[in-house]
Amino acid sequence: MTTVMPAEWAAHEQTWMSFPTANDTFGPEGSDTLARARDAWVTVARTVARYEPVTLVVDPDDEPVARDMLADSTGRSAVTLVTAPLDDAWIRDSGPTFVHTDDGSLRAVNWIFNGWGAQSWAAWDDDARLATTVAGLADVPVDDSPLVAEGGGLHVDGRGTVLLTDTVQLDPDRNPGWTKEQVEQEIHARLGTRHAIWLPRGLTRDYDGFGTRGHVDIVATFTEAGHVLLHRQDNPEHPDHEVTRRLREVLEAAVDADGAPLTVVDLPAPSALRDDEGWVDYSYINHLVCNGAVILCAFGDEEADERARGILAAAYPGRTVELVDARDIFAFGGGIHCITQQQPAVSPEVRRG
Repeated sequence: MTTVMPAEWAAHEQTWMSFPTANDTFGPEGSDTLARARDAWVTVARTVARYEPVTLVVDPDDEPVARDMLADSTGRSAVTLVTAPLDDAWIRDSGPTFVHTDDGSLRAVNWIFNGWGAQSWAAWDDDARLATTVAGLADVPVDDSPLVAEGGGLHVDGRGTVLLTDTVQLDPDRNPGWTKEQVEQEIHARLGTRHAIWLPRGLTRDYDGFGTRGHVDIVATFTEAGHVLLHRQDNPEHPDHEVTRRLREVLEAAVDADGAPLTVVDLPAPSALRDDEGWVDYSYINHLVCNGAVILCAFGDEEADERARGILAAAYPGRTVELVDARDIFAFGGGIHCITQQQPAVSPEVRRG
């Protein structure tokens, strides 16, 4: 049996999310920071739910507040709520990666999750089991992988190519002793890819505080139009000015699985350079493609946000681009792509069967 991860712009059955818990990332129960996180996550869930079903995983202790926040004026919600123990709310990383089998049915890859390289602030006892839990709720068989990996650490084009990062998959706190060849073999076996493009690193902020040490989903992504979108920082004061130019050199020298050169399209960063914690990593790359829409991070920079909307509209033809303020999500270490996980649709033949 072979399995293939479909491109993110393929049809979805639904999107999965998880609800922020009280922890070192979001703050204690009753804090302003936790309230801000929950408001931001719920806003994204409601936006996605206008285009496809959304299932929100909530820790049992948080079920009452989640139900209250999700209810509309009639007491109903467009988002389905399920309960399971949670440590954190970055389901792209702790949840499963869904793949198609030869007959178009679904399976779920359960990567090992260890808190982004066993970071001191992270807890992952419950989140390490989340992929299996979500797969069970979706009634999808599970394939366990020996690789420590997160969904935000990879992007596929649906045609055999995968983007990876040296400082993530080869992190000695994730996969000690693994070579690039061994990582590629496992990734290709699980995702149905046959060619890997390795970026040397991620954005500067991603190596501080609550970072992931270089996830690719904030740096570069394949698009429905057949291009690679690349984050570009234009201000020479920001350390990512040099980082993104180096990444462009790598991508310009790369080829896809068929040996064709990549078409790289720059996606300029907004004008903000710093927040209270230091250099920002505000990036429009970290978006969700769903049925009929693109849910795009916005940063309160009208000119840059609208420019990004235009670039994304061209990258995903025929889809509505929805801007959602993501500054509070980024303040906690990620973006809209990081807090969502798509479940691809099965083929019509499987559904009828």
